[in-house]
Amino acid sequence: MAGGRKQSGERRSDRLFELIGILRDGELHTARELATRLNVTERTIWRDMATLRASGVPVEGERGVGYRVTAPITLPPLNLSMGELEALHLAVAILGEATDPELARSASSLAAKIDAVLPENTAIPSGGWGFAVYPFADAASGFRHMPLLREAVRGKKILRAAYRSRDDQVSNRLIRPLQLDYWGRLWTCTAWCELRNDFRVFRVDRFQTLIDTGATFKDETGKTLDDYLAARA
Repeated sequence: MAGGRKQSGERRSDRLFELIGILRDGELHTARELATRLNVTERTIWRDMATLRASGVPVEGERGVGYRVTAPITLPPLNLSMGELEALHLAVAILGEATDPELARSASSLAAKIDAVLPENTAIPSGGWGFAVYPFADAASGFRHMPLLREAVRGKKILRAAYRSRDDQVSNRLIRPLQLDYWGRLWTCTAWCELRNDFRVFRVDRFQTLIDTGATFKDETGKTLDDYLAARA
């Protein structure tokens, strides 16, 4: 029974990840279109959109019209960088799981106050800010890779990666990290994958290992971030 619930939760996390990947183009997508692409019901899409909103992903839209991802989350009067937002999520998540009841209650209160001032949200989600999509332990497992990935994006470094797929198969790849994105406690890395000879968007928490090969890459036609964005458009 527990194993079945875990597999169901993993499938839902994978589906939410795929939804984010579709919506990140900024275009309007109907629930019917999304349901067809993901082989689920429209009712499931409605529930998933509510979950994404509750987790802090800036989704706008409604049933019968369509959905799209809008601007990054901000906290007025502050504009948070991705690194600052990551740190805030991490701190609240850690305190929320603290064994000290007082700290846990304070974290829950802080999460509610943050929700109250997020312009993309009009109500406090029942699950608390940032807790609705990905378990903290899963999200945190990818944090250790962030410094190397940031360095690789800035320095155009080629990394050797062991990556676990959604069906738990591990493949060894050489990647050229191009961009990091943050979606409600989930980091993704857009990269050129030498193994697939194509662009791939990796969930950072699914990297088993990342190693700096010492090699760097130069921008090549067809392999740049602009090329990836143009292909999506």
